[in-house]
Amino acid sequence: MVFLIFLLAFIVACKPPDASWERIQETGVLKVGLDPTYPPFEVANENGVSGLDVDLAQALAADLGVEAEFVYFGFDGLYDALAMEQVNVLISALVVAPERSKDFAFSEPYFNAGQVLIVPADNTEIVGMADLDGRILAVELGALGHVEATTWAKRIPDLTVRPYPTGDEALTAVTEGKADATLIDAIGGRLFLKEQPQLQIAQEVTVEPFAIVVRIEDEQLLTRLNTSLEKLRQSGELEAIIGKWLGD
Repeated sequence: MVFLIFLLAFIVACKPPDASWERIQETGVLKVGLDPTYPPFEVANENGVSGLDVDLAQALAADLGVEAEFVYFGFDGLYDALAMEQVNVLISALVVAPERSKDFAFSEPYFNAGQVLIVPADNTEIVGMADLDGRILAVELGALGHVEATTWAKRIPDLTVRPYPTGDEALTAVTEGKADATLIDAIGGRLFLKEQPQLQIAQEVTVEPFAIVVRIEDEQLLTRLNTSLEKLRQSGELEAIIGKWLGD
């Protein structure tokens, strides 16, 4: 037992100090890796890169007192680029992935991309999935919303799940009164609502959290990012960035 304690102490003592934040302070640059092919979160053109994640990275960098520099990768190369220290962080609409927790750490979530229940804006009776008894729920055929709706249909005896070829068609069914509600991913749903104010989100039904990713050993940097992210949340700036790209 004494030997084990000594060995653990030795390992801790030999662990290199975490200088992740100091390195960024020295350069004055936060290198952000992203895949610039996923609007409205990130998209590149002749004028550079723009999107929700880009605005978020710039807001975080401003709070940290550094400049955001964007480095592009294909989606499949993002984690490798971070592991090889080509960038400091990944901010690219990445879902928290517990299976990667051995090598990478995730910030507090900044957006929930899960399934949302959408109803007419003047609706006062449907505030959640449990209120769909005797109702018609429109979904996109084969999408995650369809899978989730099928599960709910087993609990609610008189729920009719009506599939449509696309998410927009499912949403249109609600605007036209052909369905009482729709279950769709938050991104597609919010983009549709941005142009169709006669609908509203009644409930966030599932959780699919987007988060910032750092290397597992970069604990200092993760702490700083979480602190800045919470500041943006408390000030309302985070919601303003989300609203800019996805609607209120």
